[in-house]
Order: sequence, then structure tokens, then C-alpha cells
Amino acid sequence: MFWKNPTRVHLLIVLILSVGLTVAAWYYLMNRRQQWQFWLASWLLAVNLVTFAWYGFDKLLATRVLLVWWRVPENVLHTLSTLGGSPAALLAMWIFRHKTIKRSFRILFWCIVVLQVVLAAYIVKTLWRD
Repeated sequence: MFWKNPTRVHLLIVLILSVGLTVAAWYYLMNRRQQWQFWLASWLLAVNLVTFAWYGFDKLLATRVLLVWWRVPENVLHTLSTLGGSPAALLAMWIFRHKTIKRSFRILFWCIVVLQVVLAAYIVKTLWRD
């Protein structure tokens, strides 16, 4: 069943929240401008807010012994980072002191960050030439 798989449930919730917050940010903060840059800014704001909240939520669940079965799977946290939430993930890791010891998690997280920096540099370089 769908609801018995925590990864699917968490991914569905964070995607709905991210898309909803994106539309809200675009509507209220970006004055409904139609250029892709405003949609991208709205998405990055939304996904970073959701990422920060989900790291905090997972830390809260980690401290509650009875709720261990509902913990946020690591691949959900990595997906949020991959979708643009890596700045908030880094901040949340630092503030909540969460996911800072597990080496495999940190290695994959930093690989995601490096790939995002390389991709951003390539995009900036490509747009700069035009």
C-alpha cells in the first residue's frame, strides 16, 4: 500500500508543500510576473523552506523513541537537497545538529552540492555569453 511506504508518503507531502509554496510565493512576492526567473526564485524559496522544516521534523522524530517508524528516509532529504534545498539542508544540519555524524549521508550530500555548484557555474557562463 502507498501509505505503508514512508518514502512515498514523505515525498508526496514535500512535493505538494513545495509546489503550493512556490505558487504562493510567485503570487504574493513576485507580483505574478511570468518570466522563468521569478518561477525559479519562487521554487528555490519554497523548496528551501520545506527542506529546513523537514530536517527539523526528522530531528524531532529522532528524539522521540515511539515515533521511530515514521522517520524521514534519507533519500527524501537527499531529494530535497537535489531539488534546490541544499542551502537550507546545510543550515538545518548545523542548527539542529542533525545528520552530521553519518559519513555516507554527508558524502552524498556534498556530492549533490558540488554538482549543483558546477551546474550553476555552467548556466551562469552560458547565460553570460548570450
